[in-house]
Amino acid sequence: MNTRDDRHEDHLYLPDLCNVRRVFAVVVAAELLAYVLSLSPSTGPEGRWQRWMMASLFIQWVALSSTALLCMARRLMRCWSQTATTLYSFGLVLAVTVLVSEAAYWIGRHIQLFPRGDWHGQFLIRNLTISAIVTVVTLRYFYVQHQLRRNTQAEAYARLQALQARVRPHFLFNSMNTIASLTRSDPALAEEVVEDLADLFRVNLADARTRIPLAEELALTRRYLHIQRLRLGERLAVDEDLAALPADAAIPMLTLQPLVENAVYHGIEPLAEGGTIRISGRREAGGAVAITVANPVPEAAPPRRDGHHLALDNVRQRLAAHYGKAGKLAVEETADCYRVTVTLPYERATT
Repeated sequence: MNTRDDRHEDHLYLPDLCNVRRVFAVVVAAELLAYVLSLSPSTGPEGRWQRWMMASLFIQWVALSSTALLCMARRLMRCWSQTATTLYSFGLVLAVTVLVSEAAYWIGRHIQLFPRGDWHGQFLIRNLTISAIVTVVTLRYFYVQHQLRRNTQAEAYARLQALQARVRPHFLFNSMNTIASLTRSDPALAEEVVEDLADLFRVNLADARTRIPLAEELALTRRYLHIQRLRLGERLAVDEDLAALPADAAIPMLTLQPLVENAVYHGIEPLAEGGTIRISGRREAGGAVAITVANPVPEAAPPRRDGHHLALDNVRQRLAAHYGKAGKLAVEETADCYRVTVTLPYERATT
């Protein structure tokens, strides 16, 4: 579905009544309504059961016929305003109620199910009144649910954007210093660093809901490491073992890069001799993709290590927003190694 169709689908507050589960819900709700209407103290037990069966048959015909017509009209309603959709839905249900009521009345009159006398108008008005009340309540419920869902999605999107946009000030400061030092000694390399930094910020400003191929996330991470290598020199070494990973796996932007940045900031910078960051990946049972980032642990951690879990919490929350419980972030810490593993379902990235 293209972006325009998505906007139309989001604008339509009626649920997809072509869905089998929703049709089943309609059947159950109609049956409950029929049972409630049959609970009249004016009839005995036998009359009550007979009334329940007749009401059930009548209401199911109205409910399922209306559901089928609303399902067929869904493509048209996606282009309508909410007011037009409401009026059409309300009018359609009442029209179906009139038709089914007329059919029920004349069939019942033919088989002498209804009492003699001028009962036609009373029967029709009663059915229309009940149908109108139930339809108004149902449409209002659908509208409120739709607004609640849109608000929840908007809040989740804003939260994703805020999480993605976090940039450590010290990284920007160090990068600018690196560029300044290279401007005279190696202008070509300085220009390359500027391009790497621009790519990092471009991704930070992109739509947080976007998922990109794993190959692009790895390329972005390598750009970050390129900038850090120019500053840290031989103190920073990287060991990659990613051959087992599918390059076309979809992954939320800035999932791997913050973990690598965390490893540099907390594992490499505090060590005078530096260390090695190991990035590895594997396919797990069920097709899930697991990526691990490991870094050495300094013996004496400076005070800034208190913020060690900020990047981890950031990535964990974004995985939860994208995948729910299927997206996981696990931490394993030993005396000399800090290891973070991200696990997410394999989905082929769309280009």
